[in-house]
Amino acid sequence: MSSDNDDYSEWFKKRRSRSKDPFFGNIDDMFREMEKMMDEELKNFTDKVPKEYVKERKLPDGSTVKEMGPFVYGYSMKIGPDGKPEIQEFGNLKKGLKGPPQVKEEREPLVDIVETNEDVHVVAELPGVEKTDIKLHGTEDSLEISVDTPQYKYYKEVALPAKVKVKEANSSYKNGVLEVVLPKAEVPSKPKGELIDIG
Repeated sequence: MSSDNDDYSEWFKKRRSRSKDPFFGNIDDMFREMEKMMDEELKNFTDKVPKEYVKERKLPDGSTVKEMGPFVYGYSMKIGPDGKPEIQEFGNLKKGLKGPPQVKEEREPLVDIVETNEDVHVVAELPGVEKTDIKLHGTEDSLEISVDTPQYKYYKEVALPAKVKVKEANSSYKNGVLEVVLPKAEVPSKPKGELIDIG
């Protein structure tokens, strides 16, 4: 991490040396302020990284360096049945409105939900784990997926688009992909009324 910091410092020094122009005299101050802000943000970020993401690596000369990660952030976008875009974030970084991103201990897997007339299909990417590592917990309107191993931690609570029969769910896991098929619960139909004659 310190080498990245040195790279930033070098970059700012080079920029400063070019900013001696009388028309742009305050650029020096701007660069100094930016450098200070970036250093603070980097320190705030590294202070909040869970210990599972901090490792030490020995270099050939015998010294050690700290390495952090892996950090994963991504999003998927699809068009919903109403024609509006649906954006889903995944990974172990949670972007905040202010300050550095928050690093979560669990990685949020990429999940896709497909609804048919009879079922709700939930597909989740959980690479690197065994079937026995996956724990599923369902209610009539949500599904919780979790993995907690020394190497991999995943967690995602999925809101289902329809009420389902959890006890009749089927699941399979192959090549890092979990698929859960949940039959829809019958929606009670409104009782049909009868006409009553007025005597």
